[in-house]
Amino acid sequence: MKSNRLLIVDGMALLFRGFFATSFTGNFMLNSKGVPRNGLFGFLNYFTDAIHTFDPSHVICCWDMGSKTFRNEMYEGYKANRGAPPEELIPQFDLAKEMVEAFQVPNVGIVGYEADDCIGTLAKQLQNQFEVTIVTGDQDILQLVDDNIQVAIMKKGTGNYEVFSSDNFYEKKQLFPRQIIDLKGLMGDSADNYPGVKGVGEKTAIKLLKEYETIDRLLEEKASLTKGMQNKLEQYKEDLAISRKLAEILTDVPLDFSVDTAIWKNDHIQIVRYLRDELEFHNTDRWLKKLNRQLA
Repeated sequence: MKSNRLLIVDGMALLFRGFFATSFTGNFMLNSKGVPRNGLFGFLNYFTDAIHTFDPSHVICCWDMGSKTFRNEMYEGYKANRGAPPEELIPQFDLAKEMVEAFQVPNVGIVGYEADDCIGTLAKQLQNQFEVTIVTGDQDILQLVDDNIQVAIMKKGTGNYEVFSSDNFYEKKQLFPRQIIDLKGLMGDSADNYPGVKGVGEKTAIKLLKEYETIDRLLEEKASLTKGMQNKLEQYKEDLAISRKLAEILTDVPLDFSVDTAIWKNDHIQIVRYLRDELEFHNTDRWLKKLNRQLA
C-alpha cells in the first residue's frame, strides 16, 4: 500500500445503488426491530470492494445533508422532478453514516451544499498530496478529473468500474474534463431538471465544444454558426447561463477537515461488532475477506 492514496467515496451513490439493486424484489432485509437494511448491505459490498480495488491509505465518505442546497435558490426547478426517497430507505441514511464511522472513516457533508461539492473541494485541495480516486455513479463528477485525480464510475455489478484519468479522458469522452460543465450547460440535465438549450443534445454539444472549446467562445463567435443555432442560443440564453452555473461543482466549500482523520485503519474488531450487534449482519466474512486481501 502506498501512503498517499486517497479514496473519496460518494456515499449517496453507493447507498442508492445498493437500495435499488435489491428493493425491486421487495426484499428490504428487515432486522429484528423491523428496520430495513438492504441499502446498507449493498453499500457494504460496494464500499469494501472499492477499498479492495483501489488500496487506499486514506478514505473519506461524502454525503448530501438535506434535499435543498444553494442550487435550489439559484433555480427553483432544480431537481424538482424527483420524488421523496422510498420510506424503507429513509432510516438507512443515518445507519449508513454510523456504519462508515464504525470503519473509522470520516463522513463529510455540509448543509446547503451537495456531496459533489464536498468531493470537489477535497479532491482539489488534496491532489498535490495524494493520488485521489473518486468512486461514484455520477457522470457529473467527471469534470473533476485532473492531475492526480481519477474518477471511477461504477458500472453494473460489484467490482466493475470505468476509470477516467487525465491520460485517457479525451480518448473516452472527446472532450477535456473542464468542458463537461459547458457540455451540461448546452444540453441540460433531465435528471437534475435544468434545461440547457432546447434542441441541443449531447452529440451537437460535443461537436460545438470540439470546435469552439468553451461556451464563452461559442457566444463570441456566434456569427459563424448556422442561423438556426444562432436563434437557439439567443432564445435560450438565460437557460444556458443558469444551466452552466448549476452544472459546475464547487471546489471551495468551507470545510473544516483534517486529512489525518481519514487514515485507513481496518479495525476488524470494531467493524464486526457494529455489523453484528447493531445491524444484525452475522455473515461478515464476505466483507472482511475483501479487506484482508486489501491488507495483504
